[in-house]
Amino acid sequence: MTLAAVLSSLLAAGGAPASVYFEQTTVASVAGKAAGPGVTARVWYAGARMRLEPGNAPAGTALVLRLDEGRAWRLDPARKVAIALDLTRLRDQSQMDASMAGQLMGVGGGLRTDKLPARVVGGYTCSGHRLTLGSSVLDVYVTPRIGASVSAFTDFLEWSGAAESMAELIDALRKLPGFPLEMRSRVDVLGEVHETVATVANVKVGPLPDSLFAPPPGWTVVSESQAAPDE
Repeated sequence: MTLAAVLSSLLAAGGAPASVYFEQTTVASVAGKAAGPGVTARVWYAGARMRLEPGNAPAGTALVLRLDEGRAWRLDPARKVAIALDLTRLRDQSQMDASMAGQLMGVGGGLRTDKLPARVVGGYTCSGHRLTLGSSVLDVYVTPRIGASVSAFTDFLEWSGAAESMAELIDALRKLPGFPLEMRSRVDVLGEVHETVATVANVKVGPLPDSLFAPPPGWTVVSESQAAPDE
C-alpha cells in the first residue's frame, strides 16, 4: 500500500477528538473508462494513530502509522511479521507524491468554491461542495450527522508535506461542514480527463482498541532490509 493510497483514504478521516472506522471504495477512470472494479480499504483513524487494510488482501494485512511515536509497520499475517518502516523515507516519498499531484492539478491558479445540490449518500442527506483549482475539480458531499468532521486528515497532510503544494485546497477542505461520504475528483492531464470517485460506508465513531495500532503480541519485528530477501 503506497503513501498516495494512504493520503487518499485519509481524505475521509474524521475530526479529533473522535476516533472513527470506515470503509472506502475508490474507482479510477480515464476518459470515461473505468480502470478496474475499484479498490476497497478499511480505515481506523485516531488522530496520529492510523491503520489501513486493503480490502482484497488477507485479513490482518495492514499499514500502521504511529505519527505520535515516529514509527510505522507493514503487517504480514501469513508470516506473523511486522516490517518496521522508515517514517522519514515515507514522508520524503509522500512529499514527492504531493508535489507531483499539485503540478498535475495546476495549483496556483486560484481556488473557487461553489455549492452543489444536496444528495443522499449511504442514507444520509449530504450537502455538496465543488472546489476548483487549476485544471482540477473536487466535488465533496458531507453530512454533519456522523459525529466527525473532514478537518483532522489535514494533520496527516501537513506531516506529509502536501500542505506546502496544495495549501489552498486543504484550507478549503478544512471549512467543509461535516464528514465526507463521497468525493469525486477530475483533472485534465494533457487533454485527457482522469476521474476518481471515492465512496465511504459503514462509518463507526467511537474509541478504538490500542491493539489496532501496534504489531500483534508474539509477532517478529524486522527492518525493511531484513524483510527484503523474502519480499
